[in-house]
Amino acid sequence: MSTQHAGYLPQADASTLVDRCELELQVQAMYRELAHDPHAPRHFATGGEVALRVGYPQSLLDEVPADALARFAGVGYHFDLAGLEPGDSVLDLGSGSGTDVFCAAALVGARGLVVGVDFTDAQLAAARRAADEGGIANVHFVEADIDQLPFDDAEFDVVISNGVINLSPVKQRVFSEAARVVRPDGRFVLADIVSAIPLKEATRRNTELWAACIAGAIPTSAYLDALAAAGFAITARRRNDYAFMSERALDACSTYGVESVSIAAVRSR
Repeated sequence: MSTQHAGYLPQADASTLVDRCELELQVQAMYRELAHDPHAPRHFATGGEVALRVGYPQSLLDEVPADALARFAGVGYHFDLAGLEPGDSVLDLGSGSGTDVFCAAALVGARGLVVGVDFTDAQLAAARRAADEGGIANVHFVEADIDQLPFDDAEFDVVISNGVINLSPVKQRVFSEAARVVRPDGRFVLADIVSAIPLKEATRRNTELWAACIAGAIPTSAYLDALAAAGFAITARRRNDYAFMSERALDACSTYGVESVSIAAVRSR
């Protein structure tokens, strides 16, 4: 299918375009490698320098165990939009190394709780080890898919996510689950990869490019529509100063307007 027909492809639900099992294996392999070797070359940059560049204040990063921060793979800063308060319960979708979990834990304090969800064993093991070694007690890490969460309705005050939902072929299910587990009037705040125009079919069927946070990008308008359909009202949106690393990824950025954005939304009652 040619690029001019790309707009006819499904966006928020791409389950007909990619094999989910194959995609999950690609994603897990990519992030298992990141857990084992954070300095290996890949399509995207990682580590504390990236976090600083996209807007994390040094004072907040100082609260993160060094091993977790070295494996940071987020695509933007969103905590200024999240408005976390002491005592809040927070869920991080696709918690990876745990960097955002540890940031949130510092903001909600000992009376709060932050739960990280991920489906890559090595990432979960590294995050749990960092929590144990750092003596951080108000965090918990759970193995689960972000589109099928093992939590009760309205269990959290805030749901966050960073650079992960683009990896899901069923984004509308992820958004629906976020709406289910956050309390009425609770916040959903995220940073993610989107595009200006739809990606062509050959790119969207490439699971390697999905795992590299490229092929799963959908147009911003489709992304926002899917959030609204799940019951969220958008309260803030901005573009992030984020850049991919590889030539292939940079080509996709220039061709399709692939970029990072931060979005804040509130769940309607």
